[in-house]
Amino acid sequence: MLTSNLFQNSVEFPQKGDINTSANPSASEDDLQITEGTILGDHHVVEAFLGEGGFGLVTRCRDTKNNKTVAIKVNKSDPEILLQAKLEIFILEQLRRLDPDRCNIVEWNDYFLDGQRICLNFELLDQSLWDYIGDRNNRGLPMRELRPILHQLANALFHLGSVGIVHADLKPGNIMVVNRSESPVKVKLIDFGLACPASAVIPGDRVGTTGYCAPELMLGIPYHEAIDMWSLGLVAVELATGVPLYPGEDDYDVLKFIIETQGQLPDHLLESGLYTDCYFIEDNYNKHKWPVLVQRFT
Repeated sequence: MLTSNLFQNSVEFPQKGDINTSANPSASEDDLQITEGTILGDHHVVEAFLGEGGFGLVTRCRDTKNNKTVAIKVNKSDPEILLQAKLEIFILEQLRRLDPDRCNIVEWNDYFLDGQRICLNFELLDQSLWDYIGDRNNRGLPMRELRPILHQLANALFHLGSVGIVHADLKPGNIMVVNRSESPVKVKLIDFGLACPASAVIPGDRVGTTGYCAPELMLGIPYHEAIDMWSLGLVAVELATGVPLYPGEDDYDVLKFIIETQGQLPDHLLESGLYTDCYFIEDNYNKHKWPVLVQRFT
């Protein structure tokens, strides 16, 4: 995760009330007791639950002020999650420079407070690409569907790069279909909870999802926007085949798959990795300085 002082010299989080980021973590254990009909932030009525994660919940809500239906990301009041929510708002503020429809990124409306919880208000989309593939029994998509989806995702990454943002968690679950009944389908990139400016990445921070993240993230190598292109390649294979290219349970498994299918990682990359010696054995007398994956014992 990004450290608390990452943007302290460049960002002042907008104040909409007192948010106690030093609250007792145990106080957040029951702070997501939300049911259908719960009112968030005075005028957002919960109608359904769309997803759940370590951060909290995503709900479908009706805004009673304008009768619009939106998606609300409700963050837990745990101090670390509150901090991460603030950093996500910083990223979303940078993305306001982009047209969400033209750039294939989710439209963020605003944030509001519900007690000690930070809630993010987004446009409501249809379903994730992961579910979209699942509806086809994981058989993969035909080229006529695959090509426009990949074009839109490449477009999203191009525009993120234009404002210097690394998404860092590109995967089918973070790509949404706007309306599955349309053809070709339109998709948008969501979830900027792990995103950061390319100029502020911290080598060694383990972000991303196992099976989709680039070797730089697993090995603690300095990285930039190119890690998102690596993830896009893996998403492309999964959309085409219906199954992940690297189905490992952890980073060790994924690195092993990468080496078996694409060859040994270059020494100059391994030399700069903070965690290289956790996975590789150094050998100064070999053609490759780091030729062998450490044997894992279970």
